[in-house]
Amino acid sequence: MTHHPSPIPHPDPAAFHGQAGPHLRWSLVIGLGALALARPLVRITGVADALPTPVVALGLTMLITLVWVAVVGIGRAPRPVLTLTLAGLAYAACSIALSAVLSPVMTGTLQGPLATPVAIVPMLATNAIWGAVAGVLALLVQRLRGTRP
Repeated sequence: MTHHPSPIPHPDPAAFHGQAGPHLRWSLVIGLGALALARPLVRITGVADALPTPVVALGLTMLITLVWVAVVGIGRAPRPVLTLTLAGLAYAACSIALSAVLSPVMTGTLQGPLATPVAIVPMLATNAIWGAVAGVLALLVQRLRGTRP
C-alpha cells in the first residue's frame, strides 16, 4: 500500500496568530478549570452555609482568580489570555457536567444548565470573559516581571 499525500494542506498555526508561538499547556488549562470547581462544590457540600451566598461566591471567585493569575503570571505560562479564557470555558463545561450528575442524585431531578439549555451559552460566555480578564491580569504580571516580550 502506498501513501499518497493529502490533497488538503494543513493550516500553518502562524497564520492564525500572526507568528508562531508557544503551544498551550492543556494540562494547565484543564487543571485551572478544575480548580474553579471549588465554587460549586463549596455550595453543594454546604461548607459555606454560615455565610451569605454572594459573599461566598464573590470570595471564592476572587481567590480562584488570584490563584489563576499567580500560576499563569508568575509561572510564565505561554499565551496567558488564551490559557485562562480556555480555563474559564473548561470550568463551565465541568460545572455543567457536575450539575448534570449530582443534581439528580441529590434532589431527584435534573437541575442546572442542562435542565434550562438557554442558560448554557450565557454560562460559557460569562466564564470565558472571567478567564480572559484573569488572563489579561496574568499577562500584566508577566510584563511587569519582564518575562514577556
